[in-house]
Amino acid sequence: MTTIMRRKAGLLIMFMGIVPFVAAQEGPNLKRISLERFIQMGLQNNPGLKSAKYSVDAGRSKIPQAGALPDPVLSVNLMNLPVNTFVFDQEPMTGKQFALMQKIPFSGKLGLKKEIARESFERQKFRLKELENQLKLAIKKTYFSLFAVDQTLIVTEKNMQLLQQFERIAETRYAVGKGLQQDVLKAQVERSKLLDQKISLRQKRRSLQAKLNSLVNRPAGKPIGKIRSIRMDSLSENRQNLKKLVIKNRPFLKMLRAQIRQSGEMIRLARKNFLPDFSLGIAYTQRNRLRNGMPGVDYVSAMVSVNLPVYFPKKQSKKLEETRLQKRSIEESYQNALNNIDFQIENTLALMEKNKRRLALLKTGIIPQASQSLNAALMGYQVGKVDFLTLLNNQRTLFSYEIQYDQVLADFEKNLAELEAIVGKKLF
Repeated sequence: MTTIMRRKAGLLIMFMGIVPFVAAQEGPNLKRISLERFIQMGLQNNPGLKSAKYSVDAGRSKIPQAGALPDPVLSVNLMNLPVNTFVFDQEPMTGKQFALMQKIPFSGKLGLKKEIARESFERQKFRLKELENQLKLAIKKTYFSLFAVDQTLIVTEKNMQLLQQFERIAETRYAVGKGLQQDVLKAQVERSKLLDQKISLRQKRRSLQAKLNSLVNRPAGKPIGKIRSIRMDSLSENRQNLKKLVIKNRPFLKMLRAQIRQSGEMIRLARKNFLPDFSLGIAYTQRNRLRNGMPGVDYVSAMVSVNLPVYFPKKQSKKLEETRLQKRSIEESYQNALNNIDFQIENTLALMEKNKRRLALLKTGIIPQASQSLNAALMGYQVGKVDFLTLLNNQRTLFSYEIQYDQVLADFEKNLAELEAIVGKKLF
């Protein structure tokens, strides 16, 4: 019987040698969609991005509008019509007048309005790029979270099968009078606990699946195949290069710089508004021959009008003050964004370094050691030198570290994705 039990132990050792990335046969096999494909679908189909793209197109259409003159005004007037007869051939001053008026802003105002509209359009373009980067980040983080859940399900299934083997060994020992019935019951309880974890993991997977589908504008309940592996990327850029890349590439900073330029143009326009605008007009008056035989002579009129900014202390001066304060506010926001980004880079790099070290430690140290400890406990339990609780504790320890490895790997990839979004440029 001892030989049979040792053979079973050998089979279990081989079973434990399987890495946690081996897929468990669970559910229908669905075609796997790559991360790159999800990102492509998101950029093409996400409604939020489509809305932002329409806003950009609308902003482009505003540029020529801002630089155009106001519409001219055409008017038709009845001049000096006598109220006793309402005829055009009674009085010499009666006539029909056609007038055309055009308002002309002071030189330079239209050009400044056009530049302000152009900078607004630039801001919207950079906002769109920032939204694209944030969408990519959300897709990547959800994808990597889904990977971690899938791997946890695989490891959980593997450990349920392992506990089933433990239960059979405990039953065999109990049948020959060398074990306790409570060992069998403990194995059954542990399997039930893992089954409870599986239920929670499947619910979490459905939530992540729905979130990922919503990001790419697919039905929330549409199935997504198991994510069985991910490529571990590496970063070649150092801190200083990353900070230079941020200034050059981050759309959010470009958007703020465009807003600062726009504020500068608004200040110039506010100064121009102290100067008057003009209105030019021309009118033609047609007169009929009078009843007494006097001929009606037509005449032409010309008009020039100027608005007088006499209320400038309450209007133009306050507008200039407003635009200056807005510019200072945006400049401070830009500096605040630089400080936040600097912190985010340092924090993300620190997290990456921590997770990279943990991955190496788990892969080359902790998991192999925990596996050896479990094997030793299993052999000891076979010969009655180790109790079943010690065996279960060793199994729980290895199970925990295997799950940690996949979670840390997912966190490392999330860190890389966050760093890429911070910089605003593909880094790997």
